[in-house]
Amino acid sequence: MKGEERTIRIARTGEDGGRYFQVFRVPCGPQTTVLDGLIYIHRHLDRTLAFRYACRQAMCGTCGVVVNGVERLACYTLLRAVPGRVVTVEPLRYLPVVRDLVVDLGPFLRTWAAVGPPFLGPADAAGPARIRPDEAERRVIDRHRECISCGLCYSACEVVGRRPGFPGPAALNHALCLVLDRRDGARRARLAAVGGPDGCWACHGLLTCAAVCPKGLEPAAAIERLKRLVAFGKDGVAV
Repeated sequence: MKGEERTIRIARTGEDGGRYFQVFRVPCGPQTTVLDGLIYIHRHLDRTLAFRYACRQAMCGTCGVVVNGVERLACYTLLRAVPGRVVTVEPLRYLPVVRDLVVDLGPFLRTWAAVGPPFLGPADAAGPARIRPDEAERRVIDRHRECISCGLCYSACEVVGRRPGFPGPAALNHALCLVLDRRDGARRARLAAVGGPDGCWACHGLLTCAAVCPKGLEPAAAIERLKRLVAFGKDGVAV
């Protein structure tokens, strides 16, 4: 991490629980990420800085933060790519802050319970059901199934901040993956769970969820498809 430097402004938690910002200067090379900068600060400048990370490959979703007002994975955000003279790093929104950049993901994960996250096979199944990888049904589901539960879309969604009962983009995206699977034995109950005023209908289609998804998913498109399923029973086909 030799060469130029960049200024990182980090949200910190005070002794009284209040929030303040602290500024650091860190070395910045061509491949230096925001996470590299946080690790440098922790190792060389301030051992009390609290943040999370694990895989460093955008696979675990652990290092989600808000960088200059935009939700990002710290491990996949290059410092040089962040515009402006100062890189401001804050914790994810709409979640309780434990300390510094560490948030309690409990509220985000509990929203998944509203959509019935486990797969439930039909009670009268005579044997294992299979869906081939090349089937049209599987190709549709594949567009939405790579979620890593990082919480970035949850933090970026203004509806989450205004309507506490809204499950959020990630949970509704997961619900679509299940209800589109013809083997799902809880399809009706799942659609009923997401079909209320605080469910899929609360989404305003602002697309901020898709804009920040590190896996390139489109939760807003999944929610629109759920609306059609709730309203018609099938995609655009009245029952």
